[in-house]
Amino acid sequence: MAIRTRIGVMVPSTNTSCEADFQMVAPEGVTIHGHRMWTTNDAEGGESMEVMNADIETAAKYLSTAKVEAIAYGCTTGSFYKGPGWDEEMVRLIESTAGVPAASTSAAVTEALHFFGAKKLSIATPYPDWNNQKLRDYMTAQGFEVLNLEGEPWASKAGNQGINDQDPEVIVDFASSICHPDADVLFCSCTAWRSVEAVDELERRTGKPVVTSNQATIWATFRKVGIKTPIKGYGKLLESLGAAVPA
Repeated sequence: MAIRTRIGVMVPSTNTSCEADFQMVAPEGVTIHGHRMWTTNDAEGGESMEVMNADIETAAKYLSTAKVEAIAYGCTTGSFYKGPGWDEEMVRLIESTAGVPAASTSAAVTEALHFFGAKKLSIATPYPDWNNQKLRDYMTAQGFEVLNLEGEPWASKAGNQGINDQDPEVIVDFASSICHPDADVLFCSCTAWRSVEAVDELERRTGKPVVTSNQATIWATFRKVGIKTPIKGYGKLLESLGAAVPA
């Protein structure tokens, strides 16, 4: 009997989309094992991120007992709000605690954008203003030109759990409508947003590569455990598994 490939995912406690997306696209023989980090449905701002991220080391320790082969930190804001460098520090903490490779969402997104050679971005989010400004600052500091960054009006007021409940068709309509014609890539941020299910249609409508938080996190994590089989139906990035990543 073959041993399954086990992947650990740590997520905000309100997030019901990230683990589901991992399992939805996982090849046969790959299982996903989650650990929740404390947050609340109305939490926002840097203080709430600090409270949630206080659970990182504990989550990594617990997941290590499941003998996972890699761990993904599945929160975009939690990995960008301190700016570049924090995402890498977080990965080092997870790896030193659990003894396995790790990926964080913001670092994975940056790597995915470089994979497509992106320089100019359109960014769609379900965020309120605080998250949007921190995201703009992070992407600019990473060397990207942010042509526009817009939050979907309903989701930005719905709270953390509400984001998970937005229909992917709404995401398709919103994100395609804000995609700038000069953008190299459309980025849909937030691991609680069901944008993985929207990727194929977004790429069809915009004619551009689309990167989403969960899709990029999955891509980066799968690469760390040697999954090279292209995954179809969820955008060009997951179809590219096994392709070389530019240095």
